[in-house]
Amino acid sequence: MPETPVLYVLNGPNLNLLGVREPHIYGRETLADVQALCEAAAEGATIVFRQTNREGELIDWVQETRTAAHALILNPAGYGHTSIALLDALKALTIPVIECHLSNPAAREEFRHKTFVSLAATGVVSGFGAHSYELAIKAALRLVRERSSSADRLNPDHKA
Repeated sequence: MPETPVLYVLNGPNLNLLGVREPHIYGRETLADVQALCEAAAEGATIVFRQTNREGELIDWVQETRTAAHALILNPAGYGHTSIALLDALKALTIPVIECHLSNPAAREEFRHKTFVSLAATGVVSGFGAHSYELAIKAALRLVRERSSSADRLNPDHKA
């Protein structure tokens, strides 16, 4: 992997409608605004930012992170509550996975209180609107740096 951290930010269904769909819950920021926020928070890391409404495509991208990314920030949207296949893809990863939500699912309808993604996530950031993504980027960068530092201590010849 390259020395510059690569963070994938993957977004599930209906997030292309941010700013339009239920702004009282999800805010008025668009997905482009969220992408810009992620890129500004990246501290020089490479951000690969994608959104899809198709479950299979999201799973393909998660699998891609196995060899292409240092960490994954994932807003699974509705797939978090329904997709065992997404959970299985996440379980194949060895990189940090940060589950990210604009709203606080635990404060909403009961069916949103739990996600399958949480079973495979390193951590969860939710309830801060678009700022949740910025917090998730910061957490992912910290985890990547900690792993790199640990690997350097264990093997002084290691290249991050």
